[in-house]
Amino acid sequence: MKGKVLIIGSGGWGTALAIILQKKGLNVTLWGRSPEYIKLIEKENENVKFLKGIPFPSGLQLTSDLSVAANNEIDMIVSSTPSLYLRSVIEKLQPFYIPGTKIVSVTKGIENGSLMRASHVIADVLGKQPIAILSGPSHAEEVARELPTTVVIASKNKQLAEEAQNLFITDRFRVYTNYDEIGVELGGATKNIIAIAAGICVGFKFGDNTKAALITRGLAEATRLGIAMGADESTFMGLAGIGDMITTCVSKYGRNLRLGERIGKGEKLSDILASMEQVAEGVMTTKSVLSLAAKYYVDMPITQEVYKILFEDKNPQKAVNDLMMRSPRSEV
Repeated sequence: MKGKVLIIGSGGWGTALAIILQKKGLNVTLWGRSPEYIKLIEKENENVKFLKGIPFPSGLQLTSDLSVAANNEIDMIVSSTPSLYLRSVIEKLQPFYIPGTKIVSVTKGIENGSLMRASHVIADVLGKQPIAILSGPSHAEEVARELPTTVVIASKNKQLAEEAQNLFITDRFRVYTNYDEIGVELGGATKNIIAIAAGICVGFKFGDNTKAALITRGLAEATRLGIAMGADESTFMGLAGIGDMITTCVSKYGRNLRLGERIGKGEKLSDILASMEQVAEGVMTTKSVLSLAAKYYVDMPITQEVYKILFEDKNPQKAVNDLMMRSPRSEV
């Protein structure tokens, strides 16, 4: 597929996608909100904060001006903005957006307050537009280095899903299609919460038994919520579910895992967040997912304990003990 692609968000993930699409032969523009940072990475020819050491391919365009970027006969927009800032960024895009332009959302989070998934936030601002969701186990650092990676594109519109699949697929970036938008987006959001819990376990120097149990029961929580919201159970057994959760809970690249590890070692959340360059999506998503659990009457004990640790200053060791000493029950 040949065409012009606008990627909104110059973090690690947006940059990684820009790199692989430009190398594939597309005409890619990468937008970032900071003119100073865009000038810096253009000069250095790499994303010095988030993908240091990986040069930009020839022809990749960088800009901080959405009016120029969006009015350049764009065939596809890739929205790669953290959920915390998604609405405000899409509102900036709205005056320049040409209705009908296809959008792929790669944001993994749930908006606080509205409890909207990322694709719904985009639609809430731009109106009903052709939107697909890309998710799965895909650390930006590995994608940008062209290590074999497999993800999923979700859309109820089969034609759009296949078009986005053809846009992204390469010999090192394999893309499957899926119709379950709810399950794919929810899987991408909930895994960050479980990754925080996994990081706390690392900080406590717990073993493999603990992490395996945490991933398994965390996936059970996500699946219960997904089914209650209308998702397909099988989605959580796939790339956007168990695949993404494993990667996020075990990888050295995971910012949510690192945040949890620092909590497990005794640091305060406010100090950790103040020191981080990147957004740990799981922090604010914990609030949203717990609200969704209440709305749909779903039991999510791990998510509840992570919330108490993050926002009620609960002792993490006490949270572990409370989880382990819950009343006996059946696994299913």
